[in-house]
This record gives sequence, structure tokens and C-alpha cells, in this order.
Amino acid sequence: MSAILKSSGLPQIEKAMKHAESYQEWKALALEHDAISGKEEWKNKEKSKSYDYQNIRARLDTLRDLRAREDYSGLLFALNEGIHGNQGGMGQASLYEQARFGAKRLIEDYVDEIVTVINIIKDLPADIIQTEDKVNFFRRASLCFGRSALMLSGAGSLGHFHGGVIKALVEHDLLPTVISGSSAGAVFAAVVGTHTEAELKRLISSELLLDPLSGEVVSDAAAEKVTEKTVENTIENTIENTIEKIDAATLRLMLEAVIPDMTFQEAFEKTGKKISVTIAPLEEHQTSRLMNAITSPNVFIRSAVQASCAVPGVYPPVMLMAKNVYGETQPYLPGRRWVDGAVTDDLPAKRLARLYAVNHYIVSQANPLALAMMTAERSVLLPKPLKNMMKYWNHEWLKSGERFSRRYLRAVPDLGKAMSMFYSVAVQDYKGDVNIMPSFSYVNPRKLLAKLPKEEVATLVREGERATWRRLEQIRISTKIGRTLDAILDGWINIGGQ
Repeated sequence: MSAILKSSGLPQIEKAMKHAESYQEWKALALEHDAISGKEEWKNKEKSKSYDYQNIRARLDTLRDLRAREDYSGLLFALNEGIHGNQGGMGQASLYEQARFGAKRLIEDYVDEIVTVINIIKDLPADIIQTEDKVNFFRRASLCFGRSALMLSGAGSLGHFHGGVIKALVEHDLLPTVISGSSAGAVFAAVVGTHTEAELKRLISSELLLDPLSGEVVSDAAAEKVTEKTVENTIENTIENTIEKIDAATLRLMLEAVIPDMTFQEAFEKTGKKISVTIAPLEEHQTSRLMNAITSPNVFIRSAVQASCAVPGVYPPVMLMAKNVYGETQPYLPGRRWVDGAVTDDLPAKRLARLYAVNHYIVSQANPLALAMMTAERSVLLPKPLKNMMKYWNHEWLKSGERFSRRYLRAVPDLGKAMSMFYSVAVQDYKGDVNIMPSFSYVNPRKLLAKLPKEEVATLVREGERATWRRLEQIRISTKIGRTLDAILDGWINIGGQ
């Protein structure tokens, strides 16, 4: 069969992938696409400039040889030498962009071998490797390898996209335990962080997806009604007079309906999930906060989420509430008021790294401003180094403008605040290691703070699912070692290990 004939079916396969109704259907189409396009052959070919394939091959052969000879001390030594997240550059995003499904077989084989050896070490009796040595190794390995976090962006009513992302990750047991959220993303982070894994799976297995932004439940069946429509048509072309705005009182009632009256510490004790909510200060000279069980254990999650959703100029700023030593509710930092967390730190990567040893970030990005900026960046046909240089210059220019506004606009504080917020929004990094984004980049601005019809919610949820399917194998491969290490350490803690 000629190359032209082989490639003639690719557009049809790609169209079918966009409309796939299940991950199994999507995966089969993706594998068919790889077979026809030649990417299956690419996956089997080890050599590539994108990673140090010789290093990975040598390490894989060493581990297999030591395991075959049952040289467990040698295995432990070999693991100590090089168990970290981006060994040989195997975490490079470009390695997961070539094929529609998976990456280089060598990388998958290496990850699987590491996991196999880790489990062998874990199960060895103490007379071969002492328990203390094993515990020390796994603690070091966990810190060295790091862990993954899911960061849910601010998004307004587009936050329903996060619901589809979470649904897909839960269904495939790939939901990280470290989760952050800003604005609408904070709502979904709070819902996930206050429900156990079993509760989340029951919700999904019943074919119902909780809709935190309306306090209602949305059936997957509703999505079937709009499968023939494009996402753009569904989101952009609703008749204007059907837009139902969400005021502050309604937002508060919605949050009360879906977020239990729990503190960050209580939620962590119930679910084991390390959720964080970003909030921004209303007052000048204050810094943004990342609220979680470490930094603010006694703060009520719901009040932090309400603050994170308080879009400046639309919703009033919020005073946080917390439990005191007697279990009574009282104001937290009563002299401060807080607003939308996406304004200053939509994706708090650095803070998560410091608090939870995170070094791998999965981003569900539905922030309309971020999507617009990334679309504009892609449209600029320049080499990447030049793009980075231009981005740096723009940041410096904006920084100078922000300093100017602080110095010369003190007599007009509202304008000064607006300039500071504009600067914060413009210079943020809106990407991670794995980026899950919708296929659209523009929506009707009037609907961003509106209550969407169920059909549109279902469409956004399905869009989130499909966007996640494209990244599931990358997430599975890149997080498998970290998830195994965390499971081992959690298991020892649960049985009384120190």
C-alpha cells in the first residue's frame, strides 16, 4: 500500500477521535492512527535526539541483569543512583506529542522495570534488606522523584471543563492526591478534596457528574443531545436573553450546597487529598495566599473557595472563617479581605513544590484569558528561543509599568490596583508538564459568570473528558513511579510504620 493511500484515512480517523463516546473507542482509533501514520514504528525505535536513549537503555539492562541474578543489594544501589523524575530526559513533552497514544517503548519498559524492582525491594524479608534501610530508601526516592499535582485554573462558567478532566482521571485511577484550584477551579478542588475516592467513583459509576457551579447533577445522557454540535456553537451562540447571571448570594448558596462545612485539616483527615485554594489580597502591600491543611488547617474550605471566586468588581471581597481551639467559628485574619485567586497565582506551582515536594504538574487550563494568550503565542511564527526572548521583554516592560503605577498613581488607588492586577494576570505562567485544554479559545464574555444550561454543562464536561483522553497515557507513564512510591509509603504509615 502506498504512503498516499495509507495516509488518506487519517483525517477520517481524527474526526472520529474528536467524536469518540468512550475512552476505549478513542484509544482504538488512536492506535489505528499511529499504525497508519508510521508512529507505531517511531515508538519502537529507541534512537532519538529528544532524550538520552543510551542512558535509559544501559540502566534498563543493568536492572534486568541484577534482577535476574537476584542481586538485591545491587538493585538497591542501582536505584539509589538514578531514580528521579526526568531520567535521561524521558519526561520531555515532545516525546508524547509525536504519537496519538503513548511514547517510546524504551521509556515505557524502563518505567515498568523500575516499578517491578521497587515492589521486589518492598517485599524482601528483613534478613536480606533491613526494614530501616528500605524505609530510608523509599523516603529518599520519594523526595528525589517527587510527585505530581493537578492544578485547576480559574475559568468562570467554563470550569465545568474541569469536571470532565476529573471524571476521566478518577475513572482511570490517575487522580493525583495533590490538587490546587483557583476561582472556578477551587470549587472543583474542594468538591474532590471533601469526598473519598470511593465516593467519587460511586458518583461517576452512576453515570452522574456533580455540577458544583450550579449545585445540580448533570447526566451524561445530556451530552448525547449535543454531540453533533461543535463546542464553539454550543458555548457562543446561546440566545443572549437566556443568560442567567450568578450574583453573590446565589454563589454562596451554590457553594453551601456542594462543599461540606469542613476545614482543610478535616478534609485531609477524611480523604487524604492535599487540596489547596489560591486567594488574592484586596489590600495593597499584602501577598497572595495558598490555603491548605499545612498553611491554614483550621480555615473553612468553603470560605476560602468563596474568596477565590470573588472576581474583583463583580463580587464583594470575602473575609475568611475558621475554627478556634474550642471548635467555634470565628473570623480568620479579620482585618483582611480576599478576592479571586486567579488574579495573582492561577497555577501555584512554586508553592506546591515547596509544601508537597511536587515537581510534575498536570494542568487543566480553561482560563479564557490564558487560552487567548496561548492562542496568540502559537500564531506568532518565530523560533522558540526568539519567542522566549520576546516574552521576557514583555514581562520587563509590564513590570516597569506596574512600578510606575505604584509610584505615580497613589492618588488614584483603584487605578493602581487595576494596573497591579493586569500585570499579575499578564506575567503568569499558565502551563505545566501536561496541559489539558479545550479545543476552543474564545467564548462569549457575558456567559463567563452565568449559570449555563444543562446541555452546555454536559458539553463542557465531555470536552474535558476527551481532552484528558489525549493525555492519559502520558500521565500514566510519567506518574507511575511516583504513584508506586507514595502507595508504599502510605501503606507503611497506615500499618504503624515510622
